[in-house]
Amino acid sequence: MPATASTAQAARADNVVRHDWKRSEIDALFALPFNDLLFRAASIHRAHFDANAVQVSTLLSIKTGACPEDCKYCSQSGHYNTELEKEKLLEVARVVEEAKAAQQKGASRFCMGAAWRSPRDRDMPYVLDMIRQVKGLGMETCMTLGMLNEEQAGALAEAGLDYYNHNLDTSPEYYGQVITTRTYNDRLSTLANVRDAGMKVCCGGIVGMGEQRDDRVGLLQQLANLPHHPESVPINMLVKIEGTPLADVDDLDPFEFVRTVAVARILMPQSYVRLSAGRQEMNDEAQALCFLAGANSIFYGERLLTTDNPEATHDRQLFSRLGIHPLDPRHEASDEAHEEAIKARVAEQQAEEAGLFYNAMDAKRSPKHVLDKDTGRPATGH
Repeated sequence: MPATASTAQAARADNVVRHDWKRSEIDALFALPFNDLLFRAASIHRAHFDANAVQVSTLLSIKTGACPEDCKYCSQSGHYNTELEKEKLLEVARVVEEAKAAQQKGASRFCMGAAWRSPRDRDMPYVLDMIRQVKGLGMETCMTLGMLNEEQAGALAEAGLDYYNHNLDTSPEYYGQVITTRTYNDRLSTLANVRDAGMKVCCGGIVGMGEQRDDRVGLLQQLANLPHHPESVPINMLVKIEGTPLADVDDLDPFEFVRTVAVARILMPQSYVRLSAGRQEMNDEAQALCFLAGANSIFYGERLLTTDNPEATHDRQLFSRLGIHPLDPRHEASDEAHEEAIKARVAEQQAEEAGLFYNAMDAKRSPKHVLDKDTGRPATGH
């Protein structure tokens, strides 16, 4: 009886969206036995999403190299000699062609990144046109252009940008070991401007940069305690690039990476947790564990800005082997319907866990809340 009550209490606690996580609580999650942690994360994932649907994005560098920032992991920083060829801002027509190709390969969201500290006034008209034309293809749009002020965020939102990516990268304590040309508060201010403009937030970090577990705890605490959880949380594994200061850092244990994904899923149950940079270095088994741990988004295509990514054909083969299908956002139900279905599913789970008093002969179960296999959202007509 006590064990059953404890399980029910844990299930209720896990399905409450919180913004007040303590470091000690997050550290305790990381310390759980691996199987226990994955079971808990997978259970939360299933309460909020179709566990076999994965959102697919493609990322294109629209302006490459010569960035004034000194991020120690980045091939595009002008501070390091990585033999990366500099490129000017791509023409709008070229960007649209790339978006069409990504769409034909199965991508539902097109992400565009520019190596800037922040956008310049002279570049904004081209950026805004890219957004409008890619949106015209029926794709979701995302951009990462560096820091934004209120006016820039408002212009991007007015053009129809769905998501803005701006990562925190690591914990506040370790941040100065990685970047010195912009502050942690600069990043938080950009996120606030994006939110105030009405756009969705894509925000995560990079692990394997020589940080300690406590820094991974600190990063996830910052993300989970934002006033609104990021709708998309990319978890990047460092891609070590010759010429950068982090080229020779020790590899992160793959199980620690999976733990990070699982803890992110528990802390931010309604967010998409994305496998981003570093998948090229992961074997299929590690990626499968990440999907089990609650990852439900990937970058799709052979390049991520300037680094390699698994080929699209390989991803399709892996999806087939795992019984995973790409999420189709075109048929998503409303957020309100999604939230109602989540509440109903949680209540149903709680009732089942109190099933010591359930009599199958005298009562009928409430109807199952069916999730659409393409969207991971509630199916209509149920």
